[in-house]
Amino acid sequence: MWLFRKIFTFFFDILESIVVALAIFVVVYLFLYQPHQVKGRSMEPNFHDGEYILTNKYEYRFNLPKRGEVIVFKSPQNPDIDYIKRVIGLPEEHIKLVNNHFYINGVKLIESYIADSVFTYNGAFLKEGIEIVIPKNHYLVIGDNRSASSDSREWGTIEKTSIIGRSQLRYWPFERFGLIPYPKYPSISS
Repeated sequence: MWLFRKIFTFFFDILESIVVALAIFVVVYLFLYQPHQVKGRSMEPNFHDGEYILTNKYEYRFNLPKRGEVIVFKSPQNPDIDYIKRVIGLPEEHIKLVNNHFYINGVKLIESYIADSVFTYNGAFLKEGIEIVIPKNHYLVIGDNRSASSDSREWGTIEKTSIIGRSQLRYWPFERFGLIPYPKYPSISS
């Protein structure tokens, strides 16, 4: 009887530890951080196909997204798919694409995270030389690899409610492990 009680206590302790660990994992996954895999080439050279990142899900409950931040959000065309893109335009800003450059409220956007050779073409939503106003609680998001990105140029702005969170940490591949850097805000110049 004594041996049975010891074995039962041992297995109960293990089961209790597993339940606590799972509960902590669920809380972290639902409310704090969520892993995502980068799929496709739309964010090259800064993010590559197959990389894994941790998305901070709680920050935007207290702060608003900033220009230059890389976010994960529900696709406007299919909410079952998560996209990763960079925030270019903020709510109620005036955006225009002229000669390969974004102008925000009449000021040219300096994009230090992409090469000068990257060409930004227009799309069905954002046309060359035509100014748009971003609606309240909406964001203009663009991929860093402009020629291989389906983004706001094609399907328009995204609502804040569709944002899952800010990409905070790259954890795979291990040689690229680290916090994800962001350009200093604001990134516009006169």
